[in-house]
Amino acid sequence: MSFKNKVAIVTGAGQGIGFEICRMLSEKGATVILNDLDAELAKKAGAAINENNGGNCLAMAGDSSDLYFINKMVNTAVELYGSIDIVIANAGVTLFGDFFTYSPESFSKVMDINLGGSFFLAQAAAKQMKQQGNGGSILFTSSAVGHQALKNLAAYAMTKAALEMLAKNLVIELSQYKITVNTVAPGATLTERTMEEADYERIWSEITPMGRPSYVADIANAALFLVSDEARQITGQSLLIDGGWTSVSVLPNGLK
Repeated sequence: MSFKNKVAIVTGAGQGIGFEICRMLSEKGATVILNDLDAELAKKAGAAINENNGGNCLAMAGDSSDLYFINKMVNTAVELYGSIDIVIANAGVTLFGDFFTYSPESFSKVMDINLGGSFFLAQAAAKQMKQQGNGGSILFTSSAVGHQALKNLAAYAMTKAALEMLAKNLVIELSQYKITVNTVAPGATLTERTMEEADYERIWSEITPMGRPSYVADIANAALFLVSDEARQITGQSLLIDGGWTSVSVLPNGLK
């Protein structure tokens, strides 16, 4: 897959899955706007990619659920690089909590970032893609818990299931403009954050049919395919990348 002359925006990309998607896109020729809320993390991530791939990654720190900042990212892409071809709404927040005591503040935060940010980034990007007239690709990051319930993740799981329905609905809105809309749904994945959880790799290796949790490259490879020219006939779909876990749904005892 080549992404030469493509311009991409990826949110929530300072580390983990988002960073690996940016790194791979850049490596394959794309110009990438890398977003993260953490300014220092975004700066370091962008510098790391540029060091290896010749300076085609621009770090933009900011709140991916803020409408002003969303439009700023899209406008920056067009002003600096002439177009926007790929948008990957990867930013999200996981706030665990018991259903009976889950706070309105936590609920609003999860909805605003996971759903609101994704929805309005897709909207802003689609408007620009429509104007350009060359099509484009939008990808949402869902989750295996949008398919399989896990304790203390009701609000988070709601948002991930909703993103998959959003992708299906946008098929009706965007196909006439040759814009594809899909989701990737990662299962347990080894990232900087999950590796901080006690016994994460061991537990998920034991209950995942393929014998290990996913690596960030497993998710990034799937994401790149879905936004590539090779996938122009795929839209409205969700691709689970979970080593088979949702097929058997063994619950992780002792894990949140």
